[in-house]
Amino acid sequence: MGAIVLNEKFEKASEVELPQSFSGINQHNLYLYVKSYQAALRANTASTKTRAEVRGGGKKPWAQKGKGGARAGSRRSPIFVGGGQAFGSNNNRNYNQKVNKKQKKLALKFALDALAQEGKLFLVETIEISSGKTKDAAAVFNALKQRDVLFVKSLLDENTFMAFRNIQSAYVIEENELNAYLAAAYRCVVIEKAVWDNLVREAE
Repeated sequence: MGAIVLNEKFEKASEVELPQSFSGINQHNLYLYVKSYQAALRANTASTKTRAEVRGGGKKPWAQKGKGGARAGSRRSPIFVGGGQAFGSNNNRNYNQKVNKKQKKLALKFALDALAQEGKLFLVETIEISSGKTKDAAAVFNALKQRDVLFVKSLLDENTFMAFRNIQSAYVIEENELNAYLAAAYRCVVIEKAVWDNLVREAE
């Protein structure tokens, strides 16, 4: 299947085939992009103190010999309660994973092609709720009869954003925010024709 073209009432009007470059792409490109995207979201706040950072431990706990027990030089050792953490986590780790531009484009193509195969990729002339009312946005959302929808506009105006803001299963973004992760995360994607034309032009 191709992308489904909707009319002004968000009803099916026709269908367009995806360019040949969208097919035959290895799924691994999408996996690498999603992995990189999620890694970049990590807060990286987990941190523990080593024996060099915890308080106390200036004095040798007991004499080297004569006690009958193991030797100990500091209370800051990991074997003591309140001691430092051995091999603990720290916030110096860099989780970023590099994905080149070609792989990013291939990942987006694969995600959009997968949606089209399931009949979940829609094209519409414009996505605009000039009233800014949630009930008008809900009418558009309900007309699609989908569980969750990603709307992609060339330029996002304030009224449209406000109208969709309170609908939990709908999310509106601008053209430059579209990526393979969002396309794969949502069950349905609605794209303005102007945005789609740009995507096809860049794909060639």
